[in-house]
Amino acid sequence: METATLAGGCFWCTEAIFKRLKGIMEVVSGYSDKAESIQITFDPKVISFEKILEVFWHLIDPTTLNKQGADVGTQYRSVIFYHDDNQKKIAEQSREKTDKSGMYQDPIVTKIEPFAAFYRAEDYHQNYFERNSSQPYCQLVINPKIEKLIKELSEYVKS
Repeated sequence: METATLAGGCFWCTEAIFKRLKGIMEVVSGYSDKAESIQITFDPKVISFEKILEVFWHLIDPTTLNKQGADVGTQYRSVIFYHDDNQKKIAEQSREKTDKSGMYQDPIVTKIEPFAAFYRAEDYHQNYFERNSSQPYCQLVINPKIEKLIKELSEYVKS
């Protein structure tokens, strides 16, 4: 198993998305360098770090500094926290490829930083979407992201 740590705005959203991917064993919501983050345990034989980043780029807005949708503040910035030199290299290549792809009109501002620490969020933040799917935030913000995942990257989604 390997570990990936990503900050892509609200951890309720990113957790709900990444829990649905093949090869993902666990997703924990928490904080890394004060950013809302998720820590993913994954099987690299089923899903590569590169594919995880492909999903990441598709389902966040990597062009806004300290903002994802209506969530504004440094805790909502987008960061890839690499755990080793290989992850750093893959993250840099993935960001460059995505930036040049034309997927986004504006340049990508997502940072790539060394992993330092991860602090698990309180229990009520874990599995938030599954426990609160009828809440307006879940319906208006998270559901469309899950629908986009299923529509655009269905080959990665657990059956």
